[in-house]
Amino acid sequence: MQKKLNFRKLCSLCLCILLVAAIALFTTACTNDKTTLTDGNAATEIAATYGQGETTFTFCVSDKEGKETYYAINTDKTTVGEALQELGLIDGEESTYGLYVKTVDGTTLDYDTHGMYWAFYIGTEMAPTGADMTDIVNGETYRFVATKG
Repeated sequence: MQKKLNFRKLCSLCLCILLVAAIALFTTACTNDKTTLTDGNAATEIAATYGQGETTFTFCVSDKEGKETYYAINTDKTTVGEALQELGLIDGEESTYGLYVKTVDGTTLDYDTHGMYWAFYIGTEMAPTGADMTDIVNGETYRFVATKG
């Protein structure tokens, strides 16, 4: 009789442990896995993380409709342009002034054709240099904004 009682207690204990483990796994699997960053006072959702490397920065694309998409970039490159070109996030053509960025995140804007261009920003300020001449600062946000000419 005593052995039967101990066996039941042991079975009950095992079932309780399994139940707690199942609940823990279920709640962990149901959490929102997306990374967020804080930009000023608002939390911003990161759409994807690209690259590998010691330096990290945020890349924001503001499209023609004003929708912003944020990416976390990890790289060992030294300039923003190098890092984004290597990852296929920007493309353009070389000019006497440096890289003329025409395609950002798969969207091409050509001033001569669309009357719009990609403006490059560091944080919220228009950059004094092009992306290919801008050294990466760890933790900074760099933006390309679709702009009417």
